[in-house]
Amino acid sequence: MTDTQPLIENRPPSVANLFLERVEATPDAEAYRYPVPDPAGGPDQWRSLTWGDASRRVSAIAAGLMDLGVRPEERVAIAANTRVEWILADLGVSCAGAATTTIYPSTNAEESAFILADSGSTVLIAENAAQLAKAVERRAELPALKYVVVIDAATGADGTGSDDWVISLAELERRGAAYLEQHPQSVKDTVAGITPDQLATLIYTSGTTGRPKGVRLAHDAWAYMAKAISATGLVTTEDLQYLWLPLAHVFGKVLTAGHIEVGHVLAVDGRVDKIIENLPVVQPTYMAAVPRIFEKVYNGVAAKAREGGPAKYKIFLWAAGIARDYAKVSQENRRASGSAAVPMGLRAQHAIADRLVFAKLREAFGGRLRACVSGSAALAPEIGYFFSGAGIHILEGYGLTESSAASFVNPGEAYRTGTVGKPLPGTEVRIAEDGEILLRGPGIMQGYHGLPEKTTEVLEADGWFHTGDIGELSDDGFLRITDRKKDLIKTSGGKYISPAEVEGQFKATCPFVSNVLVIGANRNYCTALISLDEPTILTWAAEHGLGDQPYDRIVADQRTTTLIEEYVRRVNEGLQRWQTIKKFRLLPRDLTVEDGDLTPSLKLKRPVVEKEFKSLIDDMYAGSREA
Repeated sequence: MTDTQPLIENRPPSVANLFLERVEATPDAEAYRYPVPDPAGGPDQWRSLTWGDASRRVSAIAAGLMDLGVRPEERVAIAANTRVEWILADLGVSCAGAATTTIYPSTNAEESAFILADSGSTVLIAENAAQLAKAVERRAELPALKYVVVIDAATGADGTGSDDWVISLAELERRGAAYLEQHPQSVKDTVAGITPDQLATLIYTSGTTGRPKGVRLAHDAWAYMAKAISATGLVTTEDLQYLWLPLAHVFGKVLTAGHIEVGHVLAVDGRVDKIIENLPVVQPTYMAAVPRIFEKVYNGVAAKAREGGPAKYKIFLWAAGIARDYAKVSQENRRASGSAAVPMGLRAQHAIADRLVFAKLREAFGGRLRACVSGSAALAPEIGYFFSGAGIHILEGYGLTESSAASFVNPGEAYRTGTVGKPLPGTEVRIAEDGEILLRGPGIMQGYHGLPEKTTEVLEADGWFHTGDIGELSDDGFLRITDRKKDLIKTSGGKYISPAEVEGQFKATCPFVSNVLVIGANRNYCTALISLDEPTILTWAAEHGLGDQPYDRIVADQRTTTLIEEYVRRVNEGLQRWQTIKKFRLLPRDLTVEDGDLTPSLKLKRPVVEKEFKSLIDDMYAGSREA
């Protein structure tokens, strides 16, 4: 089955062109908002840049790169957290006709060096001394790297010798300003010379196994994405979007393209530990996030209600049930008749729950949130229904690095929880005989950098890209992702199981869970490895006589196991017999990016976790015929 929407016509060759058009159209409008820490230790001070302000800095960065000898399609790497300078630097690279290589700041020195070498990056824009140190450590392996530009130069980027290998971002901009005095049309002429098929970005997939692959995305892919996002109507010029997602990830990167085309305000701060503090200050109307953030918020709200005593917790559970019922009924009625009306009795109960619970939750998000977009991984439907019923509308979307992130998104008020919506205008979708989702359109990659064999494995000659995901299309074009093709479990009894489905139900049922991994391939029953949310379980432990013990001691206590057993039982009641979790083990620590268990976009690295905790898995299958 193929669902084709009209192509986005008359798009310019690049986002650099779009940026110059935006600056010319609204030079005095606010473009970016960003925090500046208070030296006295008080609250951050938020400052703004107009489109004209941003243009002056972007032009200086672009000209500075030209002065360093950077030429069209040469790679310039950025290793920094999400901040306004990341966006300005990326636009500067684009306006110089070069291509951005993205590196997560959490990437270690070895893998950073691999990405720099594999991409052939000639310049690295590093956030601080810590990122600089990685390049210094591996400098001998990076003959193509001519310069490192450090954003926070005050942290110690004063060069590594007399060769001026390291300069500050401020110095790069000064050099660019001087270059523009001599060549005033250089940036505009370079942008005018960009062709749609020129390389714009090399994004290295964080991957769950093996070396990352460089995904080649052309300028046209981003120009298309910008126009397609605008065409959905999900974001308007009146919106204030809060951006904290890592810009090294394609999900964060595509949001910056859409922002330029639409022209709304973008509040930028990648400090994840500041999200809860920032929301009431920024008061966004629109925000994109990954499911883990919504799961943590849900668990946090449930934990706070529990701390308030049995009566308060009972009210929360009642309200959560009302939220889910309200969302399911209203969405189903909208689908059937076009009206989201709900029965009077449910509407009355919802009004009470709103006063007691939901209104406070919306205030925690800043009080003005119109919609959230969730991507990168599947959101458990029961969590999605909870937020929907509480007035926090989560529009799930879908895409991959290889498809420039945004291939599907739910349509505004007509969104359907549990689906990833409809294709963006200009994107085609087809479901293969084995259920795999195939995509085609302007957002699809050119291929994997330097890996033609890997490219031909997933990209057909006629442009169809094999996503590796399994899904189903409804009659009216809504896509539901059921699992990763390679992650489907086949038990020794021949039954196929979607671990993501079982894991999602557990996350929606157990407020203490942080991560869960369902296991059962070639086994005669399913098991699970479970890590708990540390702040939540520590609070519970203190209330149940476990005192101030550390996390690993708490999860080893039988009382904790008994607690989680009850949630496993509840989940199992709603599963087919062959899906049920027969045994589980609580992990001695949570799974983290730093320990290599999760990708930077918080996806579970299943093979890594299974290998590390193999002894626990073996113990669960001890005595089993298939063990």
